Amino acid sequence: MRLSILQVNSEDLAPYAIVCGDPFRAEAISRKLDNVRELAFSREYRTFVGESSGIPITVVSHGVGSPGAAVCFEELIKGGVKTLIRVGTAGSYSADVPPGSLVVSTAAVREEGLTRQLVPLGFPAVADQDVVRALFEAAQETDGLVQKGITVTLDAFFQGVEEFPHAKYKQAGAIAVEMEIAALYVIASLRGVRAGAIVALDGYADADLREVYDPHTDVVSGAIEREIDAAITAIRKLNAWK
Repeated sequence: MRLSILQVNSEDLAPYAIVCGDPFRAEAISRKLDNVRELAFSREYRTFVGESSGIPITVVSHGVGSPGAAVCFEELIKGGVKTLIRVGTAGSYSADVPPGSLVVSTAAVREEGLTRQLVPLGFPAVADQDVVRALFEAAQETDGLVQKGITVTLDAFFQGVEEFPHAKYKQAGAIAVEMEIAALYVIASLRGVRAGAIVALDGYADADLREVYDPHTDVVSGAIEREIDAAITAIRKLNAWK
C-alpha cells in the first residue's frame, strides 16, 4: 500500500518507529543504524529504514506542531507500525532538570488544538507503560540526568496576547513543555498501538528561569545524542521482552 503523504510503501516500513521533528535529526538517527535506506523526503516527512541488532526500525521526521505530526503518526500506523517513540526537545519547568537533562514523558497535558477535534477533553493522553519502562531504563544507562513524569503539549511557540499556561502546570507538577506528544499518545490510544516519548531539555519555559533561547549548545547536543541512543536501546529491550 502506498502512503500518499509520507510517499512510502507500507511494505518497506518496520513495526518499530522512532519519530522526531527535524528531518536532519532523522538522518542523524539513521546513521546509528545498520543497512540504512532513505525511502522518501516529502514535505517535512523524511523516512529511513535500518536495523539495530537485527531489529528493523523506521525513522521518520514529523515537523513542528501537532497537526502535521498527527498526519505522520496516522500514516505510519496505517502502514503497519505498532510502536512509536518520539525523540525530541522540550523546555524545562524547573532548575532541578536543567538544559541537557532527559525526560521520559509518562503522560501529556493536552494544551494543543488537534486532539480536542478527535476525542473529548476528558480523554487522557497517556504513554504505554512498557515503552516508558524501556525508555527510562535505557536513558538511565546513559551518562546524565534523567527524570520521568508529565509533560505539557502546547503547539504555539511565540506568545500573543494570551498568557501561556506554564505557571499553573509547573505548580501542578509537570516537568517540561513541547509541541507534539499529546497528539502521539491520543492517536496511539485510538488506533491500538504503543507509544512513548523522550525529550532532551534545550532551555527553560518557566518565566522565572527563562534565558536567551539557544538550543545549539554542546550540552544540548550531547543530550540529543543520549536520547537517540536511549530510544534505540529501548527498542531492543521491547523486542526482547515480547
